[in-house]
Amino acid sequence: MSLTADIHVTTAVATYPDIGARLVAGVAEREDLEQYRAAGGYAALDDAEHLLEAVDHAGLRGRGGAAFPTSRKLQAVRSGRGVPVVVANGEEGEPASVKDRWLLRHRPHLVLDGLRLAALMAGSNDVHVYLSDPASESSVGQALRELADAAVWDADVKVTLVDPTYVAGEETAVVRALNGGPALPMDKPPRPFEAGVGGRPTLVSNVETLANLPLIQRLGGSGYRAVGTDPSPGTFLLTLSGCAATGLYEVPFGVTPREVLTWLGEDPGGVRALLMGGYFSGVLGPHALDVPLDYDSLKAAGSGLGCGAVAVVSRRTCPVAVSAAVMSYFARENAAQCGSCFNGTAAMSAVLEALVEYKAAEEDVARLARWSTFLRGRGACGTLDGATNVAASVLREFPDLVSTHLDGGCATCDSGVRVTDPPFAVALPAQS
Repeated sequence: MSLTADIHVTTAVATYPDIGARLVAGVAEREDLEQYRAAGGYAALDDAEHLLEAVDHAGLRGRGGAAFPTSRKLQAVRSGRGVPVVVANGEEGEPASVKDRWLLRHRPHLVLDGLRLAALMAGSNDVHVYLSDPASESSVGQALRELADAAVWDADVKVTLVDPTYVAGEETAVVRALNGGPALPMDKPPRPFEAGVGGRPTLVSNVETLANLPLIQRLGGSGYRAVGTDPSPGTFLLTLSGCAATGLYEVPFGVTPREVLTWLGEDPGGVRALLMGGYFSGVLGPHALDVPLDYDSLKAAGSGLGCGAVAVVSRRTCPVAVSAAVMSYFARENAAQCGSCFNGTAAMSAVLEALVEYKAAEEDVARLARWSTFLRGRGACGTLDGATNVAASVLREFPDLVSTHLDGGCATCDSGVRVTDPPFAVALPAQS
């Protein structure tokens, strides 16, 4: 099956009903300093310890994909040896996500306010913004000039622009780049919170995570938990693709894909599969329409929320072909530093591509199943884990469709409908 590049440019941005003004807050154009401060932004922080307790009570978890508790990262960094470094990580290498770029372009002061609060809680005077989108760099630069003119926050925030790749946003790649090296992952330990930029304890925090800190300061831990679920409180930014309602949506944790699609006027009956967590968490069958979008529910379903991106695989698209296209991306975009990842993604890609082309045999699928298990956790970063998730999920969720490809007759693939490469990639409109 031939592949073509087709990146969907999305302009739809909306907030799920009854969650109040949080991350999106009705912002359509870029929010400047005056507008942000009028809504209560850059509020004085009288007690950093009290805010850290509120962050812990709020249950905020990282939005970059790992979902690690934010308060624990802050506590680890502030208790480390040396003056901490705090980094806002806006390098969004996931093709199926636009949330970080949208925040940096449209609500830069919300992100910078969160960076300010994180630095105050960590006890840091060395702060960075790390990104790969030139439009985001321009927006952040303008916001920093606005801050300097208003004397709101006098920190010397350093902005670093790197080339966009799938691995450049991994936390050790961030540290390596800020230390003057290439934006490529490094072996762990030590982890950045132990020894990062300049060998000092370093907090690398996704920009959406940081954007939640001013909300917690304003709402308090209990107010923040007023939406979402008890284990997964608050809201998250969902990049939805693969349907007419492709866009960026702020939704509460615990809402189901069926509820989101119905709210947007989409027909859930046309869903054949869901590609979860961007490319990282693999494909789930239509039963996933009723799985709550929260950390525990998706983990129990053998998947994950990852960066918050969900792609709709319609009945006109083959999940095996989607999985092959994602694996091809991993094989092409891995850092080529770890033999297990470089060779493993290539081998799994070859099997899935052969399956799509009706050239695979039973023993090839058996090898794919073995690789999806024992290759897990062997890479320096999460790329190989994402690849194994894709392989394992398509074999688990669509065994009949895999058998159909082994038999050489998938009606969907034979229809001539092509899968994009990279699949379900989205982008924001170019800024003038």
